[in-house]
Amino acid sequence: MTADLTTHDSPSAWVERFAGSIPSGGSVLDLACGSGRHTRLLAGRGYRVVAVDRDAQAIAALARLPEIEARVADLEAGVWPFDDRTFDGVVVTNYLHRPLFPLLLDCIGNAGVLIYETFARGNERYGRPANPDFLLEPGELLRVTAGRMRVLAYEDLFVEQPKPAMVQRICAVRSG
Repeated sequence: MTADLTTHDSPSAWVERFAGSIPSGGSVLDLACGSGRHTRLLAGRGYRVVAVDRDAQAIAALARLPEIEARVADLEAGVWPFDDRTFDGVVVTNYLHRPLFPLLLDCIGNAGVLIYETFARGNERYGRPANPDFLLEPGELLRVTAGRMRVLAYEDLFVEQPKPAMVQRICAVRSG
């Protein structure tokens, strides 16, 4: 389920804040990348970015950029396309499909970083998404990363901008 936290194409402040935590020059997976706002940000900072989304039109626009590997994939109904790869960073925003959590963590290499931000329980008071299947439970991102990653920052809060919403976000690094 994708629902945009922004009303424009600017990168998330959370992703901008923690993008520098990803090892310099590393490879980054931008999962459910949509129009590619984070793909462009990360590529502009010198990362090798793999952008994946089920929207073929959005991916086609990104595929024209030479520093980006763009892939069309239905992450919810298709086969996980990254069994044989690891990344120095994984970025996910405004997207939640819980069965992907173990696969995401498995594709993060040693010292790799997870930057995740999406809607949380309570968002139903402010609009879409309102379905609990697409809202993180309190502390859910902490539980998902527990024992596998060291948390650099975590928030579960109400935000006013870019629109009123309940969000949960984490930046965590693979240790060991």
